[in-house]
Formats: sequence, C-alpha cells, structure tokens
Amino acid sequence: MKTNEKDTKQRVVPALRFPEFHGSKGWDLKPLSAYLTEYRQKSDGKSKVHSVSLSKGIVNQKEYLGRSFSADDTSHYKLVKPYDIVYTKSPTGDFPYGIVKQNFNPYNVIVSPLYGVFTPNNQYIGYIIHSIFESAIRLNNYLSPLIQKGAKNTIQISNDTFISKEILLPDNEDEQRKIADCLSSIDALIKAAENKIDELKAHKKGLMQQLFPAEGETVPDLRFPEFQNAGEWKQTTIGAICRISNGKSNVQDNVQNGEYPLFDRSETVKASNKFLFDCEAIIIPGEGRFIPKHYIGRFDLHQRAYALKDFTCHALFVYYYITAFSFILTQKAVRSTVLSLRMPILEAFPLLLPNNIQEQQKIADCLSSVDDLIAVQTNHLEALRNHKKGLMQQLFPNVNNREE
Repeated sequence: MKTNEKDTKQRVVPALRFPEFHGSKGWDLKPLSAYLTEYRQKSDGKSKVHSVSLSKGIVNQKEYLGRSFSADDTSHYKLVKPYDIVYTKSPTGDFPYGIVKQNFNPYNVIVSPLYGVFTPNNQYIGYIIHSIFESAIRLNNYLSPLIQKGAKNTIQISNDTFISKEILLPDNEDEQRKIADCLSSIDALIKAAENKIDELKAHKKGLMQQLFPAEGETVPDLRFPEFQNAGEWKQTTIGAICRISNGKSNVQDNVQNGEYPLFDRSETVKASNKFLFDCEAIIIPGEGRFIPKHYIGRFDLHQRAYALKDFTCHALFVYYYITAFSFILTQKAVRSTVLSLRMPILEAFPLLLPNNIQEQQKIADCLSSVDDLIAVQTNHLEALRNHKKGLMQQLFPNVNNREE
C-alpha cells in the first residue's frame, strides 16, 4: 500500500525523543480540535468563581485578588473541570491575544462566560498544550493569524476558531504521558524555587519590621545583643545625612568601548548622554514606584531619578531603611497623571538612625545576607526556566523538520 505523499511530508520528528519511541512514526499536523473539545456546561450552582492569572494559573478570585469581581448572578458562568483548558481572550502583558491555562485544581470551578473552556482528550495532552502556550512567542504565533481586532482593540475570535488551526502534537498517549511527566517534574522544581524566593522575601520583610523601629518608637523590637544598651535611635532626615543630586553629564570619562559596568549586574549598558556617577549611591526613581536601588561604581542615572551619595552614616543601612518605608514617599508624592517625587519631599524623608555606626553595619549585613540568598535562588530559578525552555525546543519539533 502506497503511503499518502501529503501525510508523509507532514510527519515531523522531535530532536529529542524518549528511547521507547525511537523508530515510531513522526508527529502529524492536526487541528487543535483533534485534542480539545469545547465544554459548554454552565455553572453547577456550587462551584466557586475563579480567575485566570498569568503567573498563578486558575485561582480563586477571593483568595488571590482579595475579593470577587464576578457578576451578582453567576448562573451563566462556565464550568471548568479538573484538567480542562481555559482560554481567556483578554490581553495580558506579553500575551496580546490572551492566555491559555490548564485547571490544576482537583475540583470544578466556574469562570467568566467570555472565556473558552475545552476538555482535552486526556490530562497529559492538556498539560502539553498548557506548557506549549506558556510561551508568549508560541501562543502569539498560533493566535495572530486567527485574531480579528474589533472596536476599542477588542479581541474577536470564536471558540471554534481557536481550536481550528493545525498544531504538531504526539498522538500516542504513552508518549503524551512521558512528555507531560517530564515537564511536570521540571515545573515542580520551578515551583519549589519560586516558593523558596517568596519565603525568603517574606522573611526579609519580617526582619525589616523588627530591625527598624515601628511608628512612634525609637528602638526596634529586635536588637543585636551587643547593642541592647546602646540607647535610642536619633531622628533625622535624608537631606541631613547625604547629598541628593540629579547627576552630572561627564559621560565620556572612563568609558571603555562605549560601555561601563553596573554594580549589581554582569551585563553592561551603552554610554549615552544621561547622567553618570562613579561612587556609592542610592538611586530613587522620580516618578511611579519609588523603590530604591543601591549601586557602587559607575552607573547611568536617568534624569527622572535622584542619586543619594556622600553619606555621613552607613549607606547600605539607609538603603534598607528607605526600602522598608518607601510607602512614605508614595503617600507624600505629588499626584497627577503619574506619582511625582519632588526634591523637598525626598530631603524631608524622616528616618531613625542608630548612634553607633557598627549597629548600622550589623543591620545592613544581616539584610544583605538575605538578599544574597534571594539572589542565589533567583539565579537557580532562572537556570531552571532556561533548562525548560531548551528542553521544550527539543521535545517539540519545528514544522520544517519533516520526516523524509
């Protein structure tokens, strides 16, 4: 029997395949509808309203967002079973055409009637589809030819259209299971790393609350033993303990090959006509979110930011103090189209300062050690994500790599 020439050309073999599937036929281009079926059931009257988050997946609205944004009558909301796939049809960050997530909750939930809900042939192919569409590039490439933009830039795509386009996926359920198990094991490691970072950040936040005096107090709740009898902290302001500047335009000084290094990054940035410093400084944005950054060495400063330098106390201590109480800057900022931080507001920023610079050093060292742990875990997380990205590129073939 002669093999259909069209089918042969469409078969594709992944670069990386599990040993037991070596020699098996390649994957075929098929519409997504071969793997997903629209699930049209409405609310069962008892399942809770969930949202679809880019980072957290399908989550309870009240638990994740603090309150429900659903309509008073949710009887027309769509039911989502465990392992179902949900397509949001609403732009989010790098996903201008919406996001796609699998329901990992072990129970039914309900979601907005605007979403598409689809039941996969099995949980494994559902996980694979979820993993493929975690990539903004893959999802955008899949959806861009299908999307029509309506009035006010709204996304127009039917559920039937969403599953109409061809995609390369394995048909063998055993191979589907193997791939899904592999990806889920990496995702578990990624999740553990994310949780560790969250725990460290929460620990750091708790430390700052204890190491710095609470409002109305002049000593912290937690003090190192050698400073128990060191007395109260003194009240001062940012303007009294450092110089605040917008920088100076000496951009050509000591710039090698048009680049200069930043303190806390391995990368370099191109020299420009922006302001440069060559010292230890705390940088605070002039508008938006006033989260400080600490730099040592040569760095670039945008003119809508402030550099705090030439400290009469321990600079890193001040950095952590401002970080802990940055909400004060937000409260006092000028409110217009964006929050704007004026120089007098920054100069008057209040802070309490230990009289002994050794105590300032001890607090800064304690918090920076936690930051070091966070940095290690962040690098570990990035390595895991890159590993998964590379694995995905090998596990899922390019359509051009056809079997001969």
